[in-house]
Amino acid sequence: MLIRKPPDIPASEITPLNTYLRRRDLLARGAALAALAAVSSRSTRAALLEAKKSPFSTNETQTRQADATSYNNFYEFGTDKADPAANAGSLKIAPWSVKIDGLVAKPATYTLEDILKPVALEERIYRLRCVEGWSMVIPWIGFPLAELLARVEPLGSAKYVAFETLVRPDEMPGQRGLFQPLPWPYREGLRLDEAMHPLTILATGMYGATLPNQNGAPLRLVVPWKYGFKSIKSIVRISLVEKQPPTTWQALQDEEYGFYSNVNPEVDHPRWSQATERRIGEGSGLFAKRRPTLMFNGYGDQVAQLYAGLDLRANF
Repeated sequence: MLIRKPPDIPASEITPLNTYLRRRDLLARGAALAALAAVSSRSTRAALLEAKKSPFSTNETQTRQADATSYNNFYEFGTDKADPAANAGSLKIAPWSVKIDGLVAKPATYTLEDILKPVALEERIYRLRCVEGWSMVIPWIGFPLAELLARVEPLGSAKYVAFETLVRPDEMPGQRGLFQPLPWPYREGLRLDEAMHPLTILATGMYGATLPNQNGAPLRLVVPWKYGFKSIKSIVRISLVEKQPPTTWQALQDEEYGFYSNVNPEVDHPRWSQATERRIGEGSGLFAKRRPTLMFNGYGDQVAQLYAGLDLRANF
């Protein structure tokens, strides 16, 4: 082995003495940062794993995690069901903040850490029903949206809650190019009483882990009695407003996608029936098992009173 002696080494390549003497300190700092990151990751996962079980959960068989994370609608990453899992790795979810404004006494911009500090996470096994005729049963981890809205103190004039997803074409391939599948940002909305209902949650995880990007990381809405497109993903803004806010699919095709979008087997999509559904993982094609679609996705006992006196055919 050739050992190069000082006369053989250019001065520019010689480590300064003070840096050499501090090498152990630098190594120790690097190790400490790595350990801190590992602890933070473990703490986050531990909090998710310790989420209390919710009495709102269904006892139905859960969809396989591999299916729930590979068959998704998230047009910001592509229109094919496999596109989000293939393309969402480019999304940077840290740091993350959510702006809450509009008709509130205390408008604020919260970091994700600010949002999660005071809440107790719950695991809620909810059915998710999509307008295309398929469904899943997913163990979400999250907390009631009402807890976050209470912090900003909605004014008496607030009647609706509007939501927006981020716009980052550099990280979301579905948002760039000449032909866009949807206008951005993606927008959704709820009546205030729907948003404050205890079934409505902001999800931060699923299957005992943090949300995968393709499922709406780091923060998504879950409204289990409505069709899946109401459960907006990767939320960056929440606004309380007086009038019914515009929503993406209703603005695009209002004859097919109404504002309420409650699961209703008696109201067909113009191009297909909503009377039955296919549970992901229970076969495909001609051999796929079909099951009857439940009114309000099976959550009627909890939410039907919200719509007393409302014509659910006209207000679909």
